[in-house]
Amino acid sequence: MQSVINTSVLGGVRRYCAMAAAGKGLIFRQLFEPISCTYTYLLADEASKEAVLIDPVLETANRDSKLIKDLGLNMIYAANTHCHADHITGTGALKKLLPGCKSVIAKKSGAHADLHIQEGDVLKFGNFFLEARSTPGHTDGCLTYVLNDKSMAFTGDALLIRGCGRTDFQQGSPNTLYHSVHTKILSLPDSCFLYPGHDYTGQTVTTVAEEKRLNPRLTKDEAEFVKIMNNLNLPRPAQIDVAVPANLKCGIQD
Repeated sequence: MQSVINTSVLGGVRRYCAMAAAGKGLIFRQLFEPISCTYTYLLADEASKEAVLIDPVLETANRDSKLIKDLGLNMIYAANTHCHADHITGTGALKKLLPGCKSVIAKKSGAHADLHIQEGDVLKFGNFFLEARSTPGHTDGCLTYVLNDKSMAFTGDALLIRGCGRTDFQQGSPNTLYHSVHTKILSLPDSCFLYPGHDYTGQTVTTVAEEKRLNPRLTKDEAEFVKIMNNLNLPRPAQIDVAVPANLKCGIQD
């Protein structure tokens, strides 16, 4: 039976997270693109107005740039968690809409960007920073971005709510993903909020404690996890032939 999503509960979760962030001087917004079910995350330092946008989407670049301008923010980084196969990144468009914004992606992704980062590098914005953790397995170049106080982490497609990214293309490996998630994400404090790159059921956020207890794939041992991932039989992403070449060029189409 398909579950019914309680939108009032989800709205309450969003408000709680935004209020918690505001309490420490962090501006936080979770934005949604419905075609690819992608979440984009805006984080900014309330004092300096320096901002970072994680996983922007081309179709919502105008929306995102308007919000950033409306809030009086200075967008310094548009960062991708990996080279996406299901949508074109908005980083190329945002660089034009918000002069001074730099595109960011993992060096291992093979994609062009203003700034290539790797394990242990940080993106500083005002009094905050995001630490990059290498979490390959969905793709070679996957990164998880962890807020400096470890209260929030942005997992891209490596870890989804009660799920994880597929491992059957773009150098995917179920064994690698299993180790990435357990050593780099589920090793964070149990209370850490985890924000995924996508959700297809209407959920918005989870925690380390929840996923360690409830994730139907990653609570299994490695052998069982590999068996599950090798038998998903998922359809080929509809936009992959357009999205990957475009994302290798920072989302700038010819």
